[in-house]
Amino acid sequence: MSLEDVLRPVVVIGGSVLLTLVLVWLADRALCRIDAAHPETPLWGLLRRCRIPLQVALCTALLRGSYDATSVKLIDDHAVGIGRTLTLVLIAATAWLVVRAAAAIVESSYSRYAAGARDAARVRRVRTQVTLIQRVVTAVVIVVAAASMLLTFPAMRAVGTSMLASAGLVGIVAGIAAQSTLGNLFAGLQIAFGDMVRIGDTVVVDGEWGTVEEITLTFLTVRTWDERRITMPVSYFTGKPFENWSRGGAQMTGTVLLHLDHSAPVEKMRQRLLEILQECPEWDGRTWSLVVTDTTPSTIVVRALATARDADTLWTVRCVVRERLLEWLREEHAYALPRLTTAPAQIDLPPARRGLSKDADPAHG
Repeated sequence: MSLEDVLRPVVVIGGSVLLTLVLVWLADRALCRIDAAHPETPLWGLLRRCRIPLQVALCTALLRGSYDATSVKLIDDHAVGIGRTLTLVLIAATAWLVVRAAAAIVESSYSRYAAGARDAARVRRVRTQVTLIQRVVTAVVIVVAAASMLLTFPAMRAVGTSMLASAGLVGIVAGIAAQSTLGNLFAGLQIAFGDMVRIGDTVVVDGEWGTVEEITLTFLTVRTWDERRITMPVSYFTGKPFENWSRGGAQMTGTVLLHLDHSAPVEKMRQRLLEILQECPEWDGRTWSLVVTDTTPSTIVVRALATARDADTLWTVRCVVRERLLEWLREEHAYALPRLTTAPAQIDLPPARRGLSKDADPAHG
């Protein structure tokens, strides 16, 4: 074996690897400079995440085009298998690169929009849409890459040609078997572009209050107030009613109900409620009120009303109002708190019968 036979594969393989590293390093440096020159957009910095798939794709492409030049007997004997393997790796790396680049573009577009937008509801809507668009693009790229990899095998081409004749029957069977999955898929697209529910919305589903944390093409995750995660099919939100507290604005009105004695000082309670709200930073100042909404033989129902900018702060306002009103009543007007009367009843007899009460009692006869 001559020295040329030894050096040729080293030069081909080593040169491909070295050229890949140099080109990717130059591209990375260029992205760094562009990112520093344009800080208003994060696109160029996000594109640096594509370094690894770019290296794999570029190196594989160089090897795929030059491995025949190695003149190594082992490579020549298995040229078909090596070429097909490199082709499969190249397709997979290219798909990886496209997914990374698409994610960088989508994330950059959303960041720029969110930085300049003032409507929080619209920002959540755009975030939901771009998230689902990114997932659709990823799914399409993966399917195309998998199909391309299968088509590199001649046997698969023949199988694919023979299956075209029965494609109608297979489509009907697959549609029946996957109708639930397809229903969730179209429901996910309907949610994304119909603006029914968005990431970050506060919702009440099956009596559970929480925030929409993730929306995919098939399921939706709600994070409850106690940090539990409820995962539901997206078709639920297109087929059943649910409460969306963030739709049409996040501002909310809340109530606090107090059961008090009939002697409760309602007018003083109104003044005290206003003082409590003015000292509460979570109250947005829009409106407030305190009225008697119901009465029973032993108590009255007093409703305190207050507003807040969103559901979370409203919860805080309600707790503060309830605690401080009860504390004020306990310290200043304890008689207004509900209580049970256990004293024996006093019976006033007419004057003519007061002297006969003992005579009429058999125990004193």
